[in-house]
Parts: sequence; structure tokens; C-alpha cells
Amino acid sequence: MIAAARDSAIEIGLIGGSGFIGSALVKILLDRGYKVRILDIAQPLPSSAAAEYRYSDVRDLSLLTKTLQGCKLVINLAAKHRDDVRPVSLYHEVNVLGAENVCNAAVALGIDDIIFTSSVAVYGFPRGEPDEESPPNPFNHYGKTKREAEGVYRAWQNGALEKRRLEIVRPTVVFGPGNRGNVYNLLAQLTRPRFVMVGKGTNRKSMAYVCNIAAYLMFLIEADHSPGAYLYNYCDTPAYSMNELLYEVRTALKKPTEPSIRLPYAVGIAIGATFDLAALTLGRTFAVSKVRVQKFCANTVFSSKRVQSSGFTPPYDLRQALHRTIAIEFSPEQTV
Repeated sequence: MIAAARDSAIEIGLIGGSGFIGSALVKILLDRGYKVRILDIAQPLPSSAAAEYRYSDVRDLSLLTKTLQGCKLVINLAAKHRDDVRPVSLYHEVNVLGAENVCNAAVALGIDDIIFTSSVAVYGFPRGEPDEESPPNPFNHYGKTKREAEGVYRAWQNGALEKRRLEIVRPTVVFGPGNRGNVYNLLAQLTRPRFVMVGKGTNRKSMAYVCNIAAYLMFLIEADHSPGAYLYNYCDTPAYSMNELLYEVRTALKKPTEPSIRLPYAVGIAIGATFDLAALTLGRTFAVSKVRVQKFCANTVFSSKRVQSSGFTPPYDLRQALHRTIAIEFSPEQTV
């Protein structure tokens, strides 16, 4: 039996709704007439003022259960995801124990619909283009705890197969105006007057525009699905090579599209290792390191064919999204 699309009269509990993706999703939900309750440790943006806000913390089961009361759908966007989270135990507390608390609160309140944003970090260093059938192989605390959290949610869904619906979305790196994550840092490098390209520049990077991933979550909210567990990678296409990305960024800013210098990969790695030695000797951190050079030159491409075949059409193509972000972040005089 296929379940009917959700009624917009239901109240949606959006955990982590004050964050980057959450703020974009709140806007879409409000525009569609949904009742939205933001549960977060941080205050929401002014643009989310029409939504109800309640202070909540996924690490506090009692508080979480209280603040979710009356909701029929839970969307969990809350996570510890940066590389420098300290103490490292916070990854487990927020990502794994937080998932357990969400599931326990859902059981207590009779909530049978959960959407959880995981991450492509569960695949670790990708070989080829991992799809949803590829085996997870996380290497860092973030990827490992996201993988564990997925298992927690699957166990919750398995507890009542005939009525519970679980949607797990694994986005790649998300970018857009106002975000200061990995893509912003990469774009900032590409905008510099003297940009050094390490390697041939043919390696490709999967990315996801914040408005598109929010629109896809909205698509899942309104999709007709029977109870069950569903898994999706989310990436916008095509995955640009570093050369293509450089061209798009520099074209948008009306700057020369060729890098100032091209260095062989081995030379870039040697320079990164030299900075690592200096950092160890001086007790300082530098913008250049061996790991950062490796990440810059790596292929990080994921398959999102399941999303592409679902009937979802992203509101922005990737080129539009890049140019819009560049115009807002790096060309304040331009209007979009």
C-alpha cells in the first residue's frame, strides 16, 4: 500500500533547524504552509521568525521528548561535523546518542516518520563513484558516528516495519551564501589573484547547493512512500573538475582563468610535508599541509542516480548555484 502525501496541517519538528540547511528548509516549509517547530541549541535566523522555536538538545532525552510533543514528523539535521571538534567525544554524544534519543522520543510520542541527514563521509575516501549500494568505509570520527547513527535509525524502523517510515539522505559537501565550510574555503582559494594549481586539475569534486538539498528534503516530505527505510546520496551534477571549477569561478569574477602557477603533485606533497614539519617544530598551524594537498587533488565524486531517477528537479543547476554564491560572497557590489 502506498501512503498518501503528508498533510500540510501536520507539525514538523526540525532538529537543527537554526543551521545552514535547516534555515533554507524552514523557508520552503513556511512558504508551503507547513507548521514548523525549530528545535535547536541556537536561536534561528530572523528569516525563520514565523516558525516556532524551542530550545532543545539532542543529548537531553527528557527535553527532546518534551519539545517534540505534538509533532508528527521529525527531521534531524543536528550534527557535529567539523574536523576540529573537541573533545572528540562530542561526535558520539551528538551524532550517535543524539540519534538514540530522537528514536526513543519518537517511540514515546508515537511518531512514525523520521528524515535523517547522514553524510557521504560514511564512504570514507571514495573509489570510483560510490552509490547507495557501496560499502561504507568511514575513516574519521564524523563519518564513523554518522554510520553508527544510521544503524540506530534503522533499528528504530525495524521495530515497527509496517508503520514506520525512515528516509536517510547522505549529502556531499554543501555550499551556498553564508556558509564557511569546505567549499567556501576552496572557492576563496580560487579567487586569489595568484592561485597555485597542484596536480593536473582533472580531479573532480561532488558538491550540493544548499537550496537544492533543502528542496530535495521538501520533495521527500511530500513524496508518496509506504512505510520502510529509504536511502539516498545527494549531489548536484555535473561534478566539476578543478580546472572547470577554476574556470567558472574566475569567469564569474572576470579574472584570468589560468592559474598563476601549476605544480606537479609530488612537489605539492613535498611542500605540504615541509609545512607539517614546521608546524610540529614551531607548535603552530599553517594553511598548507600534506593532508590538505591530498584532499585538494583527490577525486571525491559520488553517484546520486537514485535521486535523479526519483522525479526530483533541483531549482538551481550547479553553474547557477556557483555563480550566485560567488556573486554574493566574493563580489558584494553585484546583485543577484
